[in-house]
Amino acid sequence: MTERSPGEAHPVLVTLAPILEKTGGRLVAAEKATADDIPVVWEGETLACVRFGAPEPDTLGGLEKILEDVAVELGGPLTGLPRVDKQRAVRLLEERGAFTFRKSAETVAAALGVTRFTVYNYLNRERA
Repeated sequence: MTERSPGEAHPVLVTLAPILEKTGGRLVAAEKATADDIPVVWEGETLACVRFGAPEPDTLGGLEKILEDVAVELGGPLTGLPRVDKQRAVRLLEERGAFTFRKSAETVAAALGVTRFTVYNYLNRERA
């Protein structure tokens, strides 16, 4: 077994990081695991656990990060944008994978200050 300095992540966890980022998962400490978490075991040792679902309240994860980035790019809060810019925001969000997250239409709708049906209409307009 290779020695690591304190604070250095295990290579297996480093390898998993980009996969989890793309799939909306995150690592949690083994001692904070719940029954729904998936243990990452290496040579009989649980290194951490993988958790899918909504990010913890004190972290800015997946969809929230994408929404924040689009708001910055468009120059301010998404709720204050005119309709044409909200449509552009939905297009940018789709390009960045925002709609791969669970309940994303509802989250995006709330961020834009519209209904989820409006979000679906914007998406359908872009796909047509």
